[in-house]
Amino acid sequence: MNDENALSSLSAARVVAAVFGVLGGLGGLTHGVGEVLQGSVRPDGLFINSWTQGPIATNMGGEPGLTIVPNMLVTGILTIVFSLTIIVWSVAFVQRQNGGLILILFFIALLLVGGGVGPIVIGVLAGVAGLGIDAPYPRWRARLSDGLRRVLARLWPWFFGLALINTLFLVFGSLVLVYGFDFNNPDLFVGVFFLSAILLIPTIITGVAYDIQRGEGGVAA
Repeated sequence: MNDENALSSLSAARVVAAVFGVLGGLGGLTHGVGEVLQGSVRPDGLFINSWTQGPIATNMGGEPGLTIVPNMLVTGILTIVFSLTIIVWSVAFVQRQNGGLILILFFIALLLVGGGVGPIVIGVLAGVAGLGIDAPYPRWRARLSDGLRRVLARLWPWFFGLALINTLFLVFGSLVLVYGFDFNNPDLFVGVFFLSAILLIPTIITGVAYDIQRGEGGVAA
């Protein structure tokens, strides 16, 4: 019974914002390390590859991104700093007032200093979820019938689990494959990224229904 109460007391919006905010930040860190390793050189233009050597460069397409900073070393340092800030914010502060909006702004800043594309999309969606932390959802309550809301609420853990597994593979599994097994299939990793973004959308939507039910005491573990 205590486990059921603990589960039903969780805010889906906060869980999604925190977990995927952290994963987006970790993805940004990967970009930052590759940029730092390139040293104090000037990028060829606005668009860059975060990695120019090693398995990530040869087997994953180099993790493309963009930067407005005309120095790869500084780009990498800023990317690492913003990524670490995002991780801390996601864990400890995203539940605060405007926490989701601030998370979105952090990820936009990360985009501009070399944080790549994949981490930004995942992180912005995490921030969108964060906008719903403790929200009253009056329009959702008015438009969703009780029955549909219950169904969506029960689907949230499944969508969340699928999105989490897929994104964990994108952030960690891909590194294991390319470094441990010299796996070379950039198209697979691009597909996994798109699937992560696609899965996050129903995760956020069903999370709204979950939080409405949770607030009304209607979510059963």
